[in-house]
Amino acid sequence: MSPAFARTFLFLTLVTPLAHGQTLRCGTQLVSAGDRAFEVERKCGPPAQRDLIGHTLGAYARQEFIVEEWIYGPNNGMLRILTFEGNRLRRIETRRAH
Repeated sequence: MSPAFARTFLFLTLVTPLAHGQTLRCGTQLVSAGDRAFEVERKCGPPAQRDLIGHTLGAYARQEFIVEEWIYGPNNGMLRILTFEGNRLRRIETRRAH
């Protein structure tokens, strides 16, 4: 195995799970961190539950953003929890439904 191939393989092994964690498939559509709430709802439909979590301050504390969690599922025993800050998708979590 060449050193260049080994470095490329190692890089892809480390980076791919990180990219996958911030993307969610809704049917044939994908939503990713940074997408707007209306885009997510258009692609995935309305969530099973919406929770207002609180507020966070933007850069330099000049703006306040609403923080919401949208819950999709359970699908195949898993919940998808999408966290929005200021109408932008910031985090996608997957948890086992109890």
